[in-house]
Parts: sequence; structure tokens; C-alpha cells
Amino acid sequence: MSDQSHDLHHPADLAPGEEEEVRIGPRLLGYVVGLGLAILLTATSFFVAGTNLVWQPSIPVALVVLAIAQMGVHLVFFLHITTGPDNTNNVMALAFGLLIVFLVIGGSLWIMSNLNQNMPPMDQIMQMQR
Repeated sequence: MSDQSHDLHHPADLAPGEEEEVRIGPRLLGYVVGLGLAILLTATSFFVAGTNLVWQPSIPVALVVLAIAQMGVHLVFFLHITTGPDNTNNVMALAFGLLIVFLVIGGSLWIMSNLNQNMPPMDQIMQMQR
């Protein structure tokens, strides 16, 4: 084996940012497209929330859909989380983070609902304070 074959890397063996040939054009275009989509989704959210042209009961649903789309834009265009084989660790880290967030939110809601059920009536609390 020669030293030259040792210096050659397979593209999948490189970490992000260690690409041998870095071209700014396509990367910058991806960021600009992501920024444009983020601005468009943000402006649409403000428009939906502040106009009378949208059916009022559908506004919360529309805002949730726009928020999910905004998260997708940020994940793909800015955090570069895709389903490619080189992004397995990123996807697993994202999934673990989401699991932790759902556990914290679900646990908090469960604790608050049980706390509410186990609390004595307000008149008993007021008598205990005297």
C-alpha cells in the first residue's frame, strides 16, 4: 500500500465542514432559499393571525401547520438534517431530543392534572391558612 492511497478519503468518511472541495455557490443558494421560505412562512403566519379573510375557527390550525412547516424549513435548510446515510447520527439526535421534549411536556401535564385532582377544595385551604 502506498502513502497516496492512504491520503484518499471516501466522501462518506468526511465530517461536515471537512469537504475537500468546498463550493460556496450551492451552499449559499440553499441558505438563501431557506431564508426566503422562512420569511414567507413567518409573513403568512402574521397575515393569517391578523386578517378577517380567514375563517376564524381555522386560524389555530393554520398557525400550527405553518409552524410545523417552519420547523421543517429550519431542519432541512439550516441544520441540514436529512434522511441520507451520512446523517444517521443527526436524525437519531433529533429523535432523542424530541423524545425528551415530549416526556417533559407529557410529564408536566400529567403532574398538573393529578395535582388539580388531589387538591382539597379552596374553602379547606383557606381554613388551613388561618
